[in-house]
Amino acid sequence: MTSKKQSLLREASHQIIAGGSAGLVEICLMHPLDVMKTRFQIQRGKGDPNSYKGLGDCFRTIFRTEGVYGFYKGILPPILAETPKRAVKFFTFEQYKKLLGFTPLSPGLALSVAGLGSGLTEALVVNPFEVVKVSLQANRDSFKVQPSTFEQARTIINADGFGLRGLNKGLTSTLGRHGIFNMIYFGFYFNVKDAIPASQDPRLEFMRKFAIGLVSGTVSSCVNIPFDVAKSRIQGPQPVPGEIKYRSCFQTMGLVYREEGYLALYKGLIPKIMRLGPGGAVMLLVYEYVSGWLQKNW
Repeated sequence: MTSKKQSLLREASHQIIAGGSAGLVEICLMHPLDVMKTRFQIQRGKGDPNSYKGLGDCFRTIFRTEGVYGFYKGILPPILAETPKRAVKFFTFEQYKKLLGFTPLSPGLALSVAGLGSGLTEALVVNPFEVVKVSLQANRDSFKVQPSTFEQARTIINADGFGLRGLNKGLTSTLGRHGIFNMIYFGFYFNVKDAIPASQDPRLEFMRKFAIGLVSGTVSSCVNIPFDVAKSRIQGPQPVPGEIKYRSCFQTMGLVYREEGYLALYKGLIPKIMRLGPGGAVMLLVYEYVSGWLQKNW
């Protein structure tokens, strides 16, 4: 029995370490695109005086007015959250996958349902960090004069507490964003990877996995972005200070649709795809390779 417990603990440790490593690598590489995505999502139509004309204009404006560090605003919350977040993502996916093995679900469907479960669990862990991150990313002041991560968190808690109007606002949108993303991400990746024969050439095998991961991240991003836009509107600054316009997930989606059109629900899609397409591939590859290394060496 002791040997079985040690084996389970070792397996869980591998999943947690590999998942945390995958998240840390991905966030360090892709965070600048997350900043640009958030800036696009909190724009309120063409009448917004701070509106960016396009991706290039956004990049130039941030670089000119906020400097290089402007692209790394709000990076500490995801770094602090990313290791436990991705560890939770991959660890819970593996556990849900095991549990669903005892159900009559087909293996392909079970992978998607396990992904949905892991996404909902991940959202509960990460939402407070997302609230702080979005509020920092929305700040257009120079990096040197903006509040620190901990000051911003303290400000949010002092003003609105820990609940659904404070450090956990936008929770429903975050649940939708992560649940849908992980359902498609894991379901697509593992089903397609099993369907396409592996290559004996390590370079071709790497490219096979990277390509499948890239498509997985891209498709997932295209489907879940309305939830992402709603999350950014709820967690970001409201149009009129002191007045809450964006209150809940579907109310926000409906409001954005009526006032700005359906395309507004896809704001920030290009930087999101640029981040989570390759970023999704990076995460899966780092997870698989670190997990494989740990199994051989520990």
